[in-house]
Amino acid sequence: MRILIVKRDKLGDLLLTTPVLEHLAAVAPQAEIHLLANDYNAWVARDHPALAGTWVYPRVRSDGRVRVAAALAQVPLLWRLRAQRFDWAIAMGGEESPRAIRRAMNVGARRVAAYARDPARYGSRLTDALPPPSGGHEITRMMSLLAPLGIAAPDAFATPVYRLPAAAAEFARQWLSGRGLARGRYLALGVGARFACKRPGAEQVLRWARCFHARWRLPTVFLWMPGGQDSARYPGDDEIAARVIGARLPYVYPQSATLMDAVALIADAAVSILPDSGLMHFAAASPGGVVGLFAGGEATGSPQRWAPVGARARYLEAPNDVAEIADEAIVAALEPLIADSPLAH
Repeated sequence: MRILIVKRDKLGDLLLTTPVLEHLAAVAPQAEIHLLANDYNAWVARDHPALAGTWVYPRVRSDGRVRVAAALAQVPLLWRLRAQRFDWAIAMGGEESPRAIRRAMNVGARRVAAYARDPARYGSRLTDALPPPSGGHEITRMMSLLAPLGIAAPDAFATPVYRLPAAAAEFARQWLSGRGLARGRYLALGVGARFACKRPGAEQVLRWARCFHARWRLPTVFLWMPGGQDSARYPGDDEIAARVIGARLPYVYPQSATLMDAVALIADAAVSILPDSGLMHFAAASPGGVVGLFAGGEATGSPQRWAPVGARARYLEAPNDVAEIADEAIVAALEPLIADSPLAH
């Protein structure tokens, strides 16, 4: 049985797919599993031991621009995929994704599985449509897409895994060395989030950083995404960063990082504090672990679906805004993680 997993989402979404790959390989060891991902996220799972092959397509839209060459490059890739004669193509995701479904159908697999509310809109090539789930964690939702293959979801799933690229690890080593910081001897604190209610404010960041330094003698690596909060593509953190940097706390080290650079610094942190985001999931899969921040309920993505997963993953949830989370709650969540951090000792 030859299976193609189609995953066109962002970095964190592909990371959450790795437990599905592990379960599929364990239950169906005879299966030959392939992954189709884009040139932005494919690195996350490229080296996963469950995969016999990884197929990478260039994104047509990047940084708000259309890349004509990328669109043309997808044509020969599609023919190579068709030549593989996959038995299954699965549009892997926790909800219906029309673009992922069409990409899965176009590879010419004998059967195609996906979530779809109205399967008729896709035609006969969508052979195994499932009704989109109404609840459950994202990983559980994706596990359920294996049902048409006769594979049941496990009672418990593995922690997502990733391997940091060598260049990113070297960036972290040099960045930390240049600031006199040691691996595992700092906290990573990020503020980037799609929804403003999940983003810690500047005063919260400064209070927490002062507390971390006074209580544990640990500096804070402050991660922020460039851009304004009104950005149409993804809200940036310039306003928050300006106030945090302006305070000139000597134990706060700001870094306006690319996502890959941020993942590298998170991977070496004693523990991370991050809003619900892809970076939060990478922190949960890193040695130090994470305290994730949620607010706003179902409208902005609840922990029931997006909670970080792992032995060192925790989260705090506020009804309306992260500003409602007491400083004492942050300390209580961090205390046991710092006490037994595998990197801090």
